[in-house]
Amino acid sequence: MRETTASIHPSEPNTDPVIVVCGMAFEAEIAQGPGVVTLCGLGSERLAARLEALLTQGAAAGQRYRGIISFGTAGGLDPVLPPGACVLASEIVTSDGRLAVDPAWLSALRACLPQATAGALAGVNQPLADAEDKARLWHSSGAHAVDMESHRAGLVAHLHGVPFAACRVVVDPAHRSLPSSATVGLRDDGSTAIMPILRALAAHPGQLPALIRLAADAGAAKRTLRAVRTQIGAAFAVPLA
Repeated sequence: MRETTASIHPSEPNTDPVIVVCGMAFEAEIAQGPGVVTLCGLGSERLAARLEALLTQGAAAGQRYRGIISFGTAGGLDPVLPPGACVLASEIVTSDGRLAVDPAWLSALRACLPQATAGALAGVNQPLADAEDKARLWHSSGAHAVDMESHRAGLVAHLHGVPFAACRVVVDPAHRSLPSSATVGLRDDGSTAIMPILRALAAHPGQLPALIRLAADAGAAKRTLRAVRTQIGAAFAVPLA
């Protein structure tokens, strides 16, 4: 199993950095910038442990963090949200309960992103690939989108008393199931291995059209994610304490 990655950029003078938690490596690349610490890993417990260690070691060294934000892509649950739609979490819904986000930070993000949908975001521990499973979660939770990192980051943030927010962009819409070949190459560190995908396609060539659609959806999500990163600014719109 690969380690999750951490990338640290120096903060501006007299400004504590923001921790940005991502699932995929390309999300972390988009998130990087001055005053930002990125942690990347695909929904793993190891990612939560790395975040916990970062906060604990920082506290011991006198390092403060302005906030923790989950930033990246998500699966769509709300049927009206197309690929590229941005969701700002008003809360994180899990099988164990609900995690609140920082209301002032959410308000600041909404001011920066008036086009975004604000509402619940679901957190799961395994990829949710089937459209029927997504429909069931939509009806049971009312969440607009689902990812594997926000609930882990939110729990650690709450335990340490650090402001938390989540901003996610839909890749696969609610009505679309992911082909199995799309997930076989995902690594724990958020990168993608091409050979397992090619082997899966060779075994199931009928999945190629669905994989091409997913690539188009991913392109839309990446464009939105880059635009969102620009709109929310270097400090991810976190209010000053």
